[in-house]
Amino acid sequence: MLPTNLTTNEVKNSSGTEVEFLRMSVLDRKLTFALNGELPNSPHRLTVSHSEVGVGSDTRRRSLVRFDKTVAGVSAQPRVVSAYAVVDVPSGDMAATTEIANVVAELISFLASTGADSTIKFDCTGNGAQALVTGSL
Repeated sequence: MLPTNLTTNEVKNSSGTEVEFLRMSVLDRKLTFALNGELPNSPHRLTVSHSEVGVGSDTRRRSLVRFDKTVAGVSAQPRVVSAYAVVDVPSGDMAATTEIANVVAELISFLASTGADSTIKFDCTGNGAQALVTGSL
């Protein structure tokens, strides 16, 4: 269960500094947070949502964590930068969450480390994060 507000180091930026988000809305299986103190013309949102498809042993749960931040482009026009993770789980045919946790951990470690260390790199110098930030392969 997520806290009401994310104000105790749950979210950090690339310099490792805490970024605080306040609960904005809850609708069915979707929770939205807004950056604490965001400017009205520059929304910065965190969304967590879940949906299910299928029935019985074919049921799948799709869970999403998504950040959207409006920034000024070089043209001075507002542009949105988005980053998200989706986990698609065959929930109708799983006895435990162990393998789900393993796959999520693999994603986190690929994004946040170089493989030569065990330190989370908030500065996005991890192998996977570098590929996302620079478009490299």
